[in-house]
Amino acid sequence: MISKPTVISGIVGAGFSANFHYEGIKRVYSVNPDVRGVFALDQDQAAAFAAKRGITHFSSLDALIDAVDLVHCCVLVSGHEEVAVAALKKGKSVIIEKPLTGYLGDGSSSFHGDTFPKSDALAYGLASVERILEAEKNSKGRIFYAENWVYAPSIQREKEIIEKTKAQILWIHGEEAHSGSHNPTYAQWKFSGGGVMIGKGCHPLTAALYLKNVEGRARTGKPILPATVTARTAALTRMDNFQNDGFIRNDYFDIDDFSMMHVTFEDGTLATVFASDIILGGIHNWLEVAATNHRTVCNINPNTAMRVYNPRHENFSDIYTVEKIEQKQGWTDMPPDEDWFTGYPQEIEAFYRAAAFGEPVESDSLLGANTISTIYSAYLSAEQGGKEVAIRTF
Repeated sequence: MISKPTVISGIVGAGFSANFHYEGIKRVYSVNPDVRGVFALDQDQAAAFAAKRGITHFSSLDALIDAVDLVHCCVLVSGHEEVAVAALKKGKSVIIEKPLTGYLGDGSSSFHGDTFPKSDALAYGLASVERILEAEKNSKGRIFYAENWVYAPSIQREKEIIEKTKAQILWIHGEEAHSGSHNPTYAQWKFSGGGVMIGKGCHPLTAALYLKNVEGRARTGKPILPATVTARTAALTRMDNFQNDGFIRNDYFDIDDFSMMHVTFEDGTLATVFASDIILGGIHNWLEVAATNHRTVCNINPNTAMRVYNPRHENFSDIYTVEKIEQKQGWTDMPPDEDWFTGYPQEIEAFYRAAAFGEPVESDSLLGANTISTIYSAYLSAEQGGKEVAIRTF
């Protein structure tokens, strides 16, 4: 029998992301994951989460960190820096959900996402990134940035193509879109740190930044970093003439529901990234790579690995088909393992291997940091009518 090392972990947060992290932990195979417990500010929610899974409900963040080797940061973006720094100061590694950090406003009752200067968001975002990176630099622990798109099987296959053929990527085109977040707090900038450009755009953007890193290391030994960005945002569901037919979420308070980023890399190549909350028919997650020696379309969701025809919606009333789908009648692209196609179990497996064996990870703190810098630079560009903004990289 093969002996496996044990990684003792704990989860901070007890909501949506904590649930899928726990499901991912159950699929870890190269080490023995020992989930000691959970802590959340909502004590009742944490107690229910713990009771359902037979794990400990910790009464404080410090108590959980002291009891584990690896911390899952599954709280709102407003708490990412606090949890990460607390774990790193105690020498513990931390898995940080995306985005890495964010600007949640100035704390005043008058704060509004439409009117505050976006230079404030960029300045705070960069300062927060610096504090997180400094904590990691001074710690025995490491940051694992939980961007599942990086670990999606199609993105990893594209990585192999780029590395083995030494391809030059000329243009990357990506999108994440659906009909609106399920999270009620997502409607306000002060809870989410922005709208779709950060909440959804971070996924295809990070994948694009990652693949250019891969290309640079394969061809020259150095990652190719983003240099400038131009961007546009819109709040289409908040227009006076928006026609509410009941399918698209439209209760956003001060955030964007449509965005476009145009990134120019330091080698002159390009990436365009769209994100929106106005798309029906399920989640639309894809990335297209146009290189000098190949072209790849990575269909993360939907994909056609499994297609199901159902003549009557009620037939599938107790069957999960695919996330964010409005109707189960007719043809559905129904993945046999949705989490696998989106990279969730692969990223958790990689992070536990890294914690146990010291292995490098594909998605690290610098990738998360450059994503934040690019996005808040993009918000500044959008505020300035699409003016090109230089990106500070890490």
